[in-house]
Amino acid sequence: MTIANDRQSPFERVQDIARIQGNLVLAVQEALVRHKRAGNPVAVWRNERVEWIPPEDIPDALDEGS
Repeated sequence: MTIANDRQSPFERVQDIARIQGNLVLAVQEALVRHKRAGNPVAVWRNERVEWIPPEDIPDALDEGS
């Protein structure tokens, strides 16, 4: 994760939507990898309800490069 430019105001930092979304994607990928490695399921919202995904069904592609 990169550190925000000190010259930007807090308002300017929260306006950087692309950066925020990119960091959220990385955080979710990291959480999925950690859950899979620990053998923990993850909950997702699908078809108007919560569904649990077992660790063996979390895609292996997320585990690459970590």
